[in-house]
Amino acid sequence: MQQQALVARQFGTTASAYLTSTVHAQGADLAALRQIAATLTGSARRPVVLDLGCGAGHASFAVAPVAQSVTAFDLSPEMLAVVAGAARERGLEQIITQQGNVASLPFADASFCMVMTRFSAHHWLDVPAALREVRRVLKPGGVFVVIDITAPESPLHDTTLQAVELLRDGSHVRDYRASEWLRMLDDAGFMGERVSDWKLPMQFDDWTARMRTPVERVTAIRSLLRSAPAETRAYFSVQDDDSFTIDSTLLKASIR
Repeated sequence: MQQQALVARQFGTTASAYLTSTVHAQGADLAALRQIAATLTGSARRPVVLDLGCGAGHASFAVAPVAQSVTAFDLSPEMLAVVAGAARERGLEQIITQQGNVASLPFADASFCMVMTRFSAHHWLDVPAALREVRRVLKPGGVFVVIDITAPESPLHDTTLQAVELLRDGSHVRDYRASEWLRMLDDAGFMGERVSDWKLPMQFDDWTARMRTPVERVTAIRSLLRSAPAETRAYFSVQDDDSFTIDSTLLKASIR
């Protein structure tokens, strides 16, 4: 199965679970997104925002109150249906949905004041291509915000994280290191900064149930975590029930 089709299928069948997921629905990073969007409010109009890989729409919901419009963009039609329904229930008429691929955005040049992506880019097949598209559709003076799981700089811990992620979700491509993000942003013509980092707790049973991970893969993940080197288990704060923490990072960029 091609990667794009795999991503669409994986998240199409789990769309509703992501709407109610505490990990995705809460977090100081959502308040940070709204604050960034609010700073782009000019004297005449509120910002026009694009949410790439919107998932169940939590980032879109966060910035909508301070935005002129938010385009929730995703590969999965089922995810977009969840976003549209939740937006209606919340009275967020400024949210519109659009299906498509981040590496080929169906928007005109310089269309958005702010482009954001939250917990999505680790599924993108070609991040450099997506970043070039972001630069194209971003207005001069606009802001690009990336929030994602980030891999440790240590190769030992990095390898464990990627293996666990792939076993849990076959659509996983890579959790990039923060240093990789800064390099990719620079290569795409952005000036990027690493704004904040935090540990995100993952409750093991919820984490695997949300993606409907097959039993044999759940067993493999538990085995991998339990047999990992002591320093790796300590880095990810692996608990007796195999719950753990992963690194998350917010990066902010502007066109160079």
